[in-house]
Amino acid sequence: MMAALFALVPLLVADEAPIHLLLRKIILAFNDVVFFYVIFVDSVYLVFTLMALAEVRTYLRSRDKERLEQIFRSRLVPPISILCPAYNEGATIVESVRSLLRLKYSKHEVVVINDGSKDQTLQYLIEAFGMERLEFTFENSVKSKSVRGLYASPRYPKLIVVDKENGGKADALNAGINASRYPLFCTVDADALLEEDALLHVVKPMLDRTKFVPVTGGIIRAANGCRVIKGRVEAVGLPRRPIEIFQIVEYMRAFLCGRTAQSALNVMLIVSGAFGLFHKATAKIVGGYSTDTVGEDKELVVKIVRYLKEQKREYEVLFVPQTVCWTEVPATWQTLGRQRNRWHRGMFEVLLKHKDLFFNRTYGRVGWFGMPYFLFIEAIGPIVELSGYIILPLAALLGLLAPLNAFLYTMCAVVFGIILSVSSVLLEEASFHRYPRWKELLTLNLYAVLENFGYRQLTLWWRLRGTIDWIRGQKQWGAQQRQGFGSQAKAA
Repeated sequence: MMAALFALVPLLVADEAPIHLLLRKIILAFNDVVFFYVIFVDSVYLVFTLMALAEVRTYLRSRDKERLEQIFRSRLVPPISILCPAYNEGATIVESVRSLLRLKYSKHEVVVINDGSKDQTLQYLIEAFGMERLEFTFENSVKSKSVRGLYASPRYPKLIVVDKENGGKADALNAGINASRYPLFCTVDADALLEEDALLHVVKPMLDRTKFVPVTGGIIRAANGCRVIKGRVEAVGLPRRPIEIFQIVEYMRAFLCGRTAQSALNVMLIVSGAFGLFHKATAKIVGGYSTDTVGEDKELVVKIVRYLKEQKREYEVLFVPQTVCWTEVPATWQTLGRQRNRWHRGMFEVLLKHKDLFFNRTYGRVGWFGMPYFLFIEAIGPIVELSGYIILPLAALLGLLAPLNAFLYTMCAVVFGIILSVSSVLLEEASFHRYPRWKELLTLNLYAVLENFGYRQLTLWWRLRGTIDWIRGQKQWGAQQRQGFGSQAKAA
């Protein structure tokens, strides 16, 4: 068998062989497709970056501290229920709840949903906040698994803990919707910390816009490397591990540039499950969170947008760049790989579930741009780009493509990527000054360059694996390891 393969090599590389000419045409055509695809995708991202620059500048000029203070003091502002699903979150849950209880808002409650944790999550909450079991009844307006107990504390009247059977994050959030009392609900991950005025910023568009705003989202930042004391980020810093710094740069590009531009175009279909504000009645109408997908946060936004489009109701789904949610990003390659695999599987599940939105004029720009963007750029991008990294060197090795051309093709893609990453870092620092030290800014820009030589390709591979696992029908969430904010504070 091996002898037969080696015998074919001269035929493949012989200049006049018909199979060589055919193979050369195929590979050259494929290389052109990959090259122009990558340039097209990076050009879209570049346009998004320029749009984000304009939008952020407009946002900064329009910031009104007096309006935020008015919202805080007004009794007419709708109260908010903060839903915090927790499964084996003992490392971070107490600090997270302390952070949520201290938020600056006129009236809010914190609903922690213990989703059948196997660790001491529930016990830590009971001990830290003096929780007591209550007799309870509430309407199951959206489906969820059985609730085993409801806990409250006389010392912390804003806090409610729901203990339920394990059903996954979406099921836990549905239980939280049922148990919550207020007309707006904000979803927050158990490993996340909100800045003190986060709710004021994220609710402001719902109050001030003329159109109905059913969903708003805020920017997510990595808490790794920051000094966290009693549920509050006291000092912003960079972590030591390269894997964590790479994610900081990645989050800047995805949120500050990507989401800001999508919000401006009113085609934003993703609000991070780590931090999003929802109009509860609308979420209930569409059935709450779907439990048959690992992309429950994306799917709820698409369901809400779809419903409003079908009702011909004017709306806006908005991203607020000022609002900050600090989260613990994965600190190991294995955990990060599982996370990106899950995100990509969730995207395909949502796109397939709502495939009839594509190019359907009923859904306007969402059908003509929003959904196609996520399919042709976000979803299948890893397949096209990774195949280019494989085929280009192979073509050069077999003499089917000049090595110089292969090098130029690759460098064009890499240079575009570097420009986008560095632009995101500079836009972030020029706008919000989260990392004011020159050393940190230089480090971030260095990693913005370095991520294009290895890290970007690795994330593409994880996303490709996610595509394969989606085709295979894999539904597993994937275990996530937490370090805990206390350990981060000690390290800082």
